[in-house]
Amino acid sequence: MENPKFLSPDPAPQGVAGRYWHKLEDGRIQCDLCPRLCKLNEGQRGLCFVRARCGDGIVLTTYGRSSGFCVDPIEKKPLSHFLPGTPVLSFGTAGCNLTCKFCQNWDISKASAFDRLQEVASPEAIVAAARSSGSRSIAYTYNDPVIFLEYAVDVAAAARAQGIKNVAVTAGYISEGAREEFFRDMDAANVDLKAFTDGFYKKLCSARLAPVLETLAYLKHETNVWLEITTLLIPGQNDSDREVAAICEWIADHLGSDVPLHFSAFHPDWRMQDTPATPAARLKRAREIAGNAGLRYVYTGNIHDEAGQSTYCHGCGSCLIGRDGYRITGWSLDARGRCSACGLGLPGVFEPDPGKWGPRRAPVRVLESA
Repeated sequence: MENPKFLSPDPAPQGVAGRYWHKLEDGRIQCDLCPRLCKLNEGQRGLCFVRARCGDGIVLTTYGRSSGFCVDPIEKKPLSHFLPGTPVLSFGTAGCNLTCKFCQNWDISKASAFDRLQEVASPEAIVAAARSSGSRSIAYTYNDPVIFLEYAVDVAAAARAQGIKNVAVTAGYISEGAREEFFRDMDAANVDLKAFTDGFYKKLCSARLAPVLETLAYLKHETNVWLEITTLLIPGQNDSDREVAAICEWIADHLGSDVPLHFSAFHPDWRMQDTPATPAARLKRAREIAGNAGLRYVYTGNIHDEAGQSTYCHGCGSCLIGRDGYRITGWSLDARGRCSACGLGLPGVFEPDPGKWGPRRAPVRVLESA
């Protein structure tokens, strides 16, 4: 899916060699990283803006450059079944391979200039910052890490070598050929399933639904990556009972009942300033529909809802992890991650005790060694 109006001439793009491309018979180079398959003449950039043609190849222009680093609660990604209560070092770059009109990180993901890239950091420096901050994992987030694959996989490999886990926060819009490398060293992923119709993806994201579903199935059935899913419910766009039910039924049928699903509230932003915020009642209704479809772990986000953000045993109904926003308020798991009341296991990645990071958000400066 090519969008020539987004392709910008650049006589000398700088960056590191990119992967996943091939030369076409007409002389253009096709970027094969994501389903857009942007076809580039010399000096042109793809829709993501950060992958550019340079000679007979593709370069990633943002390798080693970030829009900033911050230590967040892991629950903010959101992940509810992956190291609860622990801090995660989060970072992104600039650009995106989707054009979501409702983007809530638009100042980063829609950036077409490098004034957002203020931090220079090698993979080794990022891992050192994660260790010094006490972070148990590194999250590739803010903009979609798929578009900075070469940078992300180098950081992830360096992190894994040091015992730091890796978290991909992504829309899952990646080609089949690139999936294995991108997720190879990831330990967890939260994938945005933005809607369940091609109409929504085409109109609001300039994308297609099928590649996202393929990524979800790949993660669940062909990797050991812990998977959670987020759907931002937008009034009048993807929040009908029928569409919510379709999403939940697909997850139950194709991924299983144990994959956590997060329904998040929309707030007016970017190019949808006139769309109202999602009422809390709509998220609670979606959670009810998901439960009726057989999903066992369904959460609400961007609203205050302790019941909808806590985790319950699907066997006896006990509250296993109490939450108030990003703060852990209760813990009823034994050292093996099982319900303290009935002994049923809770799917996920848990340590014997929850972390104590809480709702804090701490900006971090990543320093290169001399």
